[in-house]
Amino acid sequence: MTILAGCAGRREPAADAAGSTAVDIHSYARPVEARVTHVELDLTADFEARRLAGTATLDIAREAGADSVVLDVKTLEIEAVTTPDGHPLPYAFGPEDPILGRALAVKLPDGVDRIVIRYATSPDAAAVQWLEPAQTAGKRRPFLFTQGQAILTRTWIPTQDSPGIRQTYSARIVVPEGLRAVMSAEMLTPDGEPVEGRRGVRAYRFRMSEPIPPYLIALAIGELEFREVGPRTGVYAEPPAIEAAAAEFAELEEMLAAAERLYGPYRWGRYDVLVLPPSFPFGGMENPRLTFATPTVLAGDRSLVSLVAHELAHSWSGNLVTNATWSDFWLNEGFTSYIENRIMEELRGPEYAAMLRVIARQDLLAAFEELGGPDAPDTRLHIDLAGRDPDDGMTSVPYDKGAAFLRTIELAAGRERFDAFLRDYFDRHAFQPMTTEGFLRELNQNLIRGDEALAAAIRAEEWVYGTGLPSNAPEERSEAFAKVDAQVQAFHDGAPISSLQTDGWSTHEWLHFLRGLDGTYDAERLRALDARFRLTQTGNSEILFEWLRIAIRNRYEPALPALDRFLVSQGRRKFLRPLYADLIATDWGRPIAEDIYRRARPGYHAVSRATIDELLGVRG
Repeated sequence: MTILAGCAGRREPAADAAGSTAVDIHSYARPVEARVTHVELDLTADFEARRLAGTATLDIAREAGADSVVLDVKTLEIEAVTTPDGHPLPYAFGPEDPILGRALAVKLPDGVDRIVIRYATSPDAAAVQWLEPAQTAGKRRPFLFTQGQAILTRTWIPTQDSPGIRQTYSARIVVPEGLRAVMSAEMLTPDGEPVEGRRGVRAYRFRMSEPIPPYLIALAIGELEFREVGPRTGVYAEPPAIEAAAAEFAELEEMLAAAERLYGPYRWGRYDVLVLPPSFPFGGMENPRLTFATPTVLAGDRSLVSLVAHELAHSWSGNLVTNATWSDFWLNEGFTSYIENRIMEELRGPEYAAMLRVIARQDLLAAFEELGGPDAPDTRLHIDLAGRDPDDGMTSVPYDKGAAFLRTIELAAGRERFDAFLRDYFDRHAFQPMTTEGFLRELNQNLIRGDEALAAAIRAEEWVYGTGLPSNAPEERSEAFAKVDAQVQAFHDGAPISSLQTDGWSTHEWLHFLRGLDGTYDAERLRALDARFRLTQTGNSEILFEWLRIAIRNRYEPALPALDRFLVSQGRRKFLRPLYADLIATDWGRPIAEDIYRRARPGYHAVSRATIDELLGVRG
């Protein structure tokens, strides 16, 4: 059988929304020959075996002469591939790649455009996190959630796992009685339904009618409650967290309305947020209709809700118009970070948005240093990921440099004109992929339109393909931060802690203050600061993170128990990597880092484990 010829080395181009071609080096699929258009899942969750098992039925659109479809799989146990009426279909696997997994090629007889794959996930499937009751907020029931971005969907669904190959999906998920399944789709049976002939389980059905990239197919199962916070918005969380989550996200409907005023109608029906257990590796994941969010944003004062504004913004940039390949990732995150800032300006005002931009610029410059300096190749927006995991490109650069690029365009073209351009861009390319090349063509044809002065003011090619930060990047300033800087200077000058003027500070002002404490301080000075502002005891994860970095740098031992608790109790990679890196950079911290990681690692998601394994030299 020759259906795998060339699979391991050859990638086929797929037409993108802008009429160019995109070659996804992170997928074995050949979409110009045969393309998955719909995925129908029928899976049972087995918490004891830590497996999802059942079938994936795939609808295939194929060109004349195409005699096979090539899928992406990794660590999946394939039991059979058949036609819908049960006739076996020949299939074969390509060689295993440690990053990509392997190709699964299925022979397609004439007239067959639907195939059924019976399979089970591995207990170690990278996309699927199985949690014991002790790892949840309620401590009573187990929990499961999936995380497909970037190329992990292939570890729980056999499909063409490329962001440029959009697919609709439907699902029937069978779970133990007492647990609820939720997905990034319309929930057809919110309360579940009995399963004929089976006791102790319930089935939940879902439907996503709009084509989405496969990394956005998402599932969570747990003891979940729901609170409505608006006509189109609500919150899911475990019972102990539901009231706090509903209070924290009470502004969801207002955020949604603000985004619609800026960029047009929301096209996904509902917008709900699921607060996950602490092991979730990201701040949020923009799964359509159902954002997955870290509990570390539950500060109690809505001070960290810009994260939800970011995930909501993805309903336009990323979910509606998607990066065609992972080298184009900035088209998702740069646009989304820019829109997030605009939403927060609508809700909180220009000064609040200015503070967010200053913080983002600080994060970007720190990322440049971590990547090897502003001339490092990975400081480009469009980066080379050949032979690399797409996660390597998920730094602050696509987010914050991308947003700075769009702000540069806004300032050069004018906000009103740029808003009209973006709204038209989302309308014309809705539910389609986009390449960097395609966006630059859009920019030239529909905004710049031959205006040489505007093109010179924007310098788009330099922003996208050049390293570092172009010299025309807007200088970001905040009047509020200027006042904070005065307090930083007072601290450095030895002023009594009691004299520091911090009344009414927002989270962002505290972050700016703590980032300004970049020197070496004696324990008594830090103890006085800690006693006055209770930094070690703060429930705000962002403030605690910055304080713990200061504590590590100065070996402030009263904060070390809090550091231990923080690293063990949550798995957000944004916090984990810098803190572990700070510890091992000292002459005393490596044993502490290794001890904490030994205890914390079993509760981390595979995404976070891979990052910290590499940092500490741990072999999984």
